[in-house]
Amino acid sequence: MDGMTETMGRRERKKARTRQALADAALRLFLERGYDNVGVREITEAADLSVTTLFKHFPSKEALVFDADHGLGAALVAAVRDRAPGRSVFHALRDHLVRMRLNFRGDDPEFRAFRQMVDSTPALQEYMHRMWLRHETALAAAIVEATGAPEGDLKSAALARFALESRNLVGMHEDPERALREIFDLLERGWGRGPSDGSGSERAQGQLNQPS
Repeated sequence: MDGMTETMGRRERKKARTRQALADAALRLFLERGYDNVGVREITEAADLSVTTLFKHFPSKEALVFDADHGLGAALVAAVRDRAPGRSVFHALRDHLVRMRLNFRGDDPEFRAFRQMVDSTPALQEYMHRMWLRHETALAAAIVEATGAPEGDLKSAALARFALESRNLVGMHEDPERALREIFDLLERGWGRGPSDGSGSERAQGQLNQPS
């Protein structure tokens, strides 16, 4: 069993190294020449790998740009499920998104170049938006679980959607942190003002803003 585990460990490390080599080569070429001016074959040649190998690790050319996207969805869910005692779901989610924004390395020249490339390439903007919103279902389910709302609760789904969209809304704002807080302030003030439909959603809404 130990030998099998060691073999699997080596195999996984080799796969990780291959994936990283492709992502590094792609990013270097994209930043040097522009995303649209680099072909998949050029990336594989720079990494000394085959096109077949590239598509075993990445489903598309766009995916090479966002290789570091792993774990973002799990972090969103954890922000809700593992929030501090006394912290509401609503404020835990807001604070997590603010921290994410603050962690962007705006003073790093390479990061600025990366953001400029993404912002000037419609295909990358669309892909980034689509990949980010894929976390919506898992986040909504975590909110439902945390608040005791009924399965499929519309308000929990709406909060998940609006929270995720907020990141895109503040992308070009001169003060993204302040803009994020203003969006969540707006959501909090307007949240749950409609009439109760008797489904339990109104009770769950109160729990979104109440400490656990």
